[in-house]
Amino acid sequence: MPKLLMITGDRSLAAGKRGAFYNTLEEFHRYWERVDIICPQVKSRELKVESLFGNVYLHPSPWPLIFQPRWIFKKGKQIYRDQKFNLMTVHEFPPFYNGIGSRILWNMIKVPYVLEIHHIPGYPKAANLKEKVYCRLMKFFVKFDSKKAIAVRVVNRKETPDFLVKAGVAREKIKYIPSMYIDLDVFKAYPEVAKKYDLVFASRLEKNKGIFNLVSAVLMAKKQMPDIKLLIVGSGPEKMNLESRIKNQGLENNIEFSGWLETSYDVAKAYNSAKVFVNPSFNEGGPRVALEAMACGLPVITTRVGIMHDLIKDGESGLFTDWEPKAIAEKITYLLGQPELQKKFGQAGQAVAMQFERKKMIRNYAEELKKII
Repeated sequence: MPKLLMITGDRSLAAGKRGAFYNTLEEFHRYWERVDIICPQVKSRELKVESLFGNVYLHPSPWPLIFQPRWIFKKGKQIYRDQKFNLMTVHEFPPFYNGIGSRILWNMIKVPYVLEIHHIPGYPKAANLKEKVYCRLMKFFVKFDSKKAIAVRVVNRKETPDFLVKAGVAREKIKYIPSMYIDLDVFKAYPEVAKKYDLVFASRLEKNKGIFNLVSAVLMAKKQMPDIKLLIVGSGPEKMNLESRIKNQGLENNIEFSGWLETSYDVAKAYNSAKVFVNPSFNEGGPRVALEAMACGLPVITTRVGIMHDLIKDGESGLFTDWEPKAIAEKITYLLGQPELQKKFGQAGQAVAMQFERKKMIRNYAEELKKII
């Protein structure tokens, strides 16, 4: 079997966290003789894992992030000397340290590499000035960034490819390989779980996830539905600001936090405890959480981002909304008042989610990469 080098910005594995990347590798590693992963620095007190599954080896940088291109070159060269890997995958995003380091490494070893662009920060909507800058940098840099790559992987069919082509990436290089891997033994309907909440949101708590707009929408919806309940699943840098906003708007009895949930089962049961899943994100590649909720039989209200373009037919399998709190509130009150429509959307969503069964999709990812070698 071939050997693979993965260059990523994900530090969670080395810190011992079992998130989406861990769940992917749990199956993905079976298709390779060896997988080496180069990632950014992890604080020494967090470093818990050096290898996984018997053939996956982690190489976090010992240096600050500004030196990541140098670490990718130095460590990648050493791994190639020892292991002679056959392919590199490069998870790329601004400020492009993975792409720069990989390009320097490629110039020396000439091993083919696949640039993986999971989403475009700031596109289709920016949450702040930083995302606006990153989006413009992406337009400027991505043509150069992709020039030596053998392929550019995208994880949705429309949004990211359209952006890349306009930015100058050759369409024939763009390869759609989904990154939605859903464990349907976990993410499914649990009839025994009571519907305690009207709405559920799940994500890292950051501005670009649109969570503040959702809180404002709940405040508006409360005028018609005084007892409306939202469950927020996840944690992140905006949690304190979010808690303050909720308190100032008098929504303490309407919005609850679950915090970070340890297992996928816990997340699935949190979805099942609500009637409707809401995704108000400004930009996404997926989002995976929406598809997980669909697998659990929840109807989805979502902005037009990422793979949602590909999966949702407005009014048939879910509802699209724009980013304004008023529009989100209108869709929430409409759908919560339509139990039969909730059921229809939930069934349609489950049918869509069945296409993304975990083992099948991870095998497809591995096989598509092997075709490139």
